[in-house]
Amino acid sequence: MWNGEQLDLDAYLKRIDFRIDPAADAATTLRGLHRAHLAAISFENADIGSGVPIALDVPSLQEKMVRHRRGGYCFEQNLLFAAVLERLGHEVTGLAARVLLGRRGDVPRTHALLRVDRKWLVDVGFGGGGLLTPLPLTRGAFEQQGDWTFRLDLEDGGVWTLRSFQGGDWVALYDFTEDPRTPADYAILSYYLSTHPDSAFVGRLLVQRTDERARYALADDQLTVATPNGETHKRTLSPGELAAALSDDFGLDLPTATG
Repeated sequence: MWNGEQLDLDAYLKRIDFRIDPAADAATTLRGLHRAHLAAISFENADIGSGVPIALDVPSLQEKMVRHRRGGYCFEQNLLFAAVLERLGHEVTGLAARVLLGRRGDVPRTHALLRVDRKWLVDVGFGGGGLLTPLPLTRGAFEQQGDWTFRLDLEDGGVWTLRSFQGGDWVALYDFTEDPRTPADYAILSYYLSTHPDSAFVGRLLVQRTDERARYALADDQLTVATPNGETHKRTLSPGELAAALSDDFGLDLPTATG
């Protein structure tokens, strides 16, 4: 389903600077891949702002994120990662989440994420301070990843909610069910999010990266650094500072976004 046979695995592993240890178990390798992917490939939507169509086939994803060392948003990142995991022999199921970020309300399930081997929540495409490594898909799963702490709750009706402890409170990041989604489902959602004028991704540059200590978020020329203890630092970047931040903080070269 995820076209793992179309993947240049060696080029991908070089891109994320990760070496598979044949002696390591599957869980250890999965965690290492997840963390290395996040460290190397930032969340970004520059193509959407430039009017470039978003292609979700594996060759196009490789061309963009591996060969040209770009980033991508959730559909791009998690579809590429699904191909990697399928190629390595994992069972991958696509899921869809409702992004909450502490909010309540009836919002659509427009975020792509993965269930792996029927026991792991895997998500390399959530820019808003998401998981650094996979989380066991079990009720009450609780894990500290760097300075971030996550909890997974199972609500009525089979709805899972991923929460992050921030500023002394548990903030709901997103909720989801285990109803499977296919690449075709993601293509429809991605088309809406990348073209509709009401989409949060249209009309502005969004770039994000989370490491063990902080989340770095760029919205046009506004850089925000947030930490798990609730501290937030914001500043407006000059054109020169913006170009430097994209390169130094996010590992990206986006001349169309900076010009």
